[in-house]
Amino acid sequence: MIRELLPPSRGLLLPLTLLAAGAGCDAPEAQTALPECDPDNGGIELPTGFCALVVADSVGPARHLEVAPNGDVLVALRNIRSRQEGVIPGGVVLLRDTDGDGRADQEHRFGENGGNDVLLEGEYLYFATDDAILRYPFPPESTEPTGPPDTVVMDLPDTRNHRAKSLARAPGGFLFVNIGSPSNACQEEPRAVGVAGMDPCPQLATRAGIWLFDGKRMGQTQRDGIRFATGLRNTVALRTHPSGDLFGVIHGRDQLSALWSDLFTEEQNAELPAEEFVRIQEGDDFGWPYCYHDPLSDTKVLAPEYGGDGRTVGRCAEMKDPLIDFPAHWAPNDLVFYTGQQFPPAYEGGAFVAFHGSWNRAPLPQAGYNVAFAPFQGDEPTGEWSVFAQGFPGGEVSPRDAEYRPVGLAVGPDGSLYISDSQVGRVWKVLYRGE
Repeated sequence: MIRELLPPSRGLLLPLTLLAAGAGCDAPEAQTALPECDPDNGGIELPTGFCALVVADSVGPARHLEVAPNGDVLVALRNIRSRQEGVIPGGVVLLRDTDGDGRADQEHRFGENGGNDVLLEGEYLYFATDDAILRYPFPPESTEPTGPPDTVVMDLPDTRNHRAKSLARAPGGFLFVNIGSPSNACQEEPRAVGVAGMDPCPQLATRAGIWLFDGKRMGQTQRDGIRFATGLRNTVALRTHPSGDLFGVIHGRDQLSALWSDLFTEEQNAELPAEEFVRIQEGDDFGWPYCYHDPLSDTKVLAPEYGGDGRTVGRCAEMKDPLIDFPAHWAPNDLVFYTGQQFPPAYEGGAFVAFHGSWNRAPLPQAGYNVAFAPFQGDEPTGEWSVFAQGFPGGEVSPRDAEYRPVGLAVGPDGSLYISDSQVGRVWKVLYRGE
């Protein structure tokens, strides 16, 4: 089915280096002298040999980011919704360092609506708002678009839950787009105690999956795309590996104990379900809302809304399993593969994952609020992982009181890792100085 959309000479597994050379890819350029880091690493903790500097501060509610081949940093900014002022529009901010100290001394803002993701491709900048995919004319070295945006896809589902759209490259100028679920578990009455889920779940027709669109064709609606994979509750962290394979990290469901206290304790809810690191292939079904992945038994089991008791597998035996189980409720919000040459060899090809942080791990402490690293061997994760960057929330680890919450990741042309924060809009540049 997908082959009907793709150019006949191209398949899904072509290396992306052949598809987008010089177009916002992570491929490193010649190594240059690295800038000095901040004495306190901009307030975060890193492994021995690494340090960080603050590229920019207070740029606004930052989401995903992209680093251009010349080192410019483009950051997607969400709208701010205020009871007093209504909607304060976001857009895109371009950060430019003109003196080589690693810190942005120019900011250029554009766009009339906020969004979650930006992607450079040749002469264009794609921007994912909550209900559309826009394409700006954006020649290399530009600080702003050279004209108004065209609309690649319009009228995408936009409801309060899981409205952020994420982008990933596909061969031939196509785009993978995450469209998250509108609910926790597909109940007719959302988050209702003891209420069964709708079966079959009608939300799967337009939500909780990855869609494929032609990035060169304007004026599409969701009906013009192809549902590439389904059963992914919300995959804000979405990225194409250099091999051409698509990977993501899925937000797991919430409130097992709050909605089904006869089956789950609060302690179990704090550890269930896993945040699933997955390879996404055409036709895959990862099971939402019927199933969730239990990291303790390493099994996908039936959700209580569909007759599950925490142990029954049932139809979930047919659903695709994760490659890595990350802890419950950490909220994975971005993913990037390390293709630079600055970091030690152990990082080559591995995946960095930004975790926005939990709100519902009580009675255990809230957790996440960090950047993790999962090493790869070739195009396969080893299954191991560790926390790479932490300390973002400061003293209080909670969504409201955290000082910073990591959300976006990118690799720069010099091999540095960039991290964005959604609380106030801080952007870090992480470098390796050696042990």
